[in-house]
Formats: sequence, C-alpha cells, structure tokens
Amino acid sequence: MRTSFGERMLDLVVTGFLWGIRIAILLAIVIGTIVTVSKGHYTSEQWIGFVVFGVAQGAIYALIALGYTMVYGILRMINFAHGDIFMTGAFGAYFVATWLNTIGFVDRNPFLGLLIPVLFAMILAAAIAMLVERIAYRPLRNAPRLVPLISAIGASFFLEYAFRGFFGPGKYAYPPIKALDGGWTIFNVEIQKVQVLVVAAAAIMMAILYFIVMYTKVGKAMRAVSESQDTAALMGIDVNRIIVSTFALGAAMAGAAGVLFSLVYRQIDFFMGFTPGIKAFTAAVLGGIGNIPGAMVGGLVLGVFESIGPSLFLEGLGIPRPYQLKDVIAYTMLVMILLFRPSGILGERLSKKKA
Repeated sequence: MRTSFGERMLDLVVTGFLWGIRIAILLAIVIGTIVTVSKGHYTSEQWIGFVVFGVAQGAIYALIALGYTMVYGILRMINFAHGDIFMTGAFGAYFVATWLNTIGFVDRNPFLGLLIPVLFAMILAAAIAMLVERIAYRPLRNAPRLVPLISAIGASFFLEYAFRGFFGPGKYAYPPIKALDGGWTIFNVEIQKVQVLVVAAAAIMMAILYFIVMYTKVGKAMRAVSESQDTAALMGIDVNRIIVSTFALGAAMAGAAGVLFSLVYRQIDFFMGFTPGIKAFTAAVLGGIGNIPGAMVGGLVLGVFESIGPSLFLEGLGIPRPYQLKDVIAYTMLVMILLFRPSGILGERLSKKKA
C-alpha cells in the first residue's frame, strides 16, 4: 500500500524533530562540560570521588534492576511493585538490625551484624514477591497486557500504604555500624568503607545470580521458559514453579539492595521504593530489558552518569543548584532510550545472537 505525500511529509517532520532533540541534548552536554572543565571548579580528586559514589549508587540500581529484567524476560511484563518489594526488604532489615544493635551484637560481631539483616531482608522480600505473584499476577497471566500492569500498580500502592499504616509516615534512621565508619585515602581520594562494601557485596550477589541463571538446572529452566512457556511445559518443566523462582530471586536481590541503600543514605520510609524503583527500571531499559548483564551495565552507567552529570554539564549551563535536578537526568535518559534505542545497550546484541 502506497503512502500518501502527506504521510511522508509527517514522517520527515517527526524524524527531523527527534533529530533536533538529539542535537540539542548533545550540544547542551558538550557546552556545559566545556564550561565546567574550563572554569576548573573541581579537582581531579573530586571527579574521582563523584565516580566512586556513582559506582556505589549504580551497583544498588543494578541489583534492583535485575528483578525487573528477570520478570520481563519470563512474562514480558513490568513488575511495577518491585520497587516497593525493595522497600519491604529495607524495613525488615531495619527492625532486625535495630534489635541486634540494642543487645550490642553488632559491635561484637560486625560481620554477622550486617549479614543477618541482609539475609532476613532477602528472605522477606522473596516471600512478599511470591505472594504478590500468586495473588496479583498469576490469575491474570492470560489476560490482556494492560490488566497485569494495572494489577502491578495496585500491588505497589497496597504495599506502600500497608507499611505506612503499620509503621507510620515518618522516616526511620538505620542503626549505625561502627566498623563501617570512616574510609581510606588513596591518591588523595577518600573512599568510604560503606562504598567499598556496597560495590563488593553487589558484585558478589550479581555474580552468584549470573551463575545460577547460566549454569544451574533452575537457570536453564528459566531460560527455556523465557523462550516459550508452552514448549517448556511440554519438555516437563513446571512453568509456575520457575516463574515463582524468578520472582523470588529478583526480589532477594532487591531486598539486599534495600539494606545497602539504607547503609548509604541512613534512613528509610514507606515511600522509599518509588524513586530507586523508577531509576532501576531506567537502568534495566538502558542495558536492555530482559538481559541480565545489560541490567548490571545499565545500573552502573546510570549511577555514574547521575553522580557526575549535575556537576559536569548542568553546572556549566548556569543552573544554580544542579544537584536538585539529578533525578531529571535519570528520567530524561529513560525517555531518550525509549525514543532512540529501545533495545538498550546490550539488548541489540542479545537479539542478534538469538536470531
């Protein structure tokens, strides 16, 4: 069917408009960066500090993003309740850590005082995710895609306001761990102990998850279900069990991320899952939704970009308080990715490999 002259002109106008947005954003970044660097407001040590903080922040985003990308890979749906599951893990760890701190256990055994809340957060988050899957998602699995999306939003609100009802709208201060106070100075750059812990813990957990998915029987079953649920069922795979396992694994990573987030920012509340959840979703899309290595890469890229971006190019554009716009950077990246590269950084490579 031939396209009319008007349709062709409309396509050209839309394409030109999108290219105009690309060029405008690129020019803003380049001009802001040149102005900032030429003024020399920050030393090289400060830039390295921004990068270190960004890596730690990105590691948390990556852990949360794994849950989004795993569920999407299996069910082709976005679990918008995942950010609030991250919140439930942080709350569970808070109460366990507070009790351990009260009896003096954390000071005597800092390693166990940190490990026990992390394990509790992972178990609690996994249990809640399995309940959400069974109650809110499984009955709607064969419904139109919009229906599970609405159910996911409802589950998100339910978790938020249930925790607000149980624990109140205030903020809770995560108990301090003396062993994590301070840091080390390396080449005139101060690196906080908690940042090293966050990066190391996230790297270990992501490596374990990658091993499970790629080299275990459960992981092979997950990959089979992601290709075709019907074919996997014909091969003797319990599809429901694998889907539940996927939710549990992704939620366990988010629960651990909740503890790491609490250690960095030192406070929690019932609404804490919303912003990190959206940013983790952005990271999953950035890396390639459905691609586990992509979620890891996307989280790190977003974390570093969000850390250095305000100082690098927003300040150079003359914005008075650039760090107040750091969240705008993440949301702008999400829109740009969806417009210009919806397959993500590694998604394109993955799709070609499958083809």
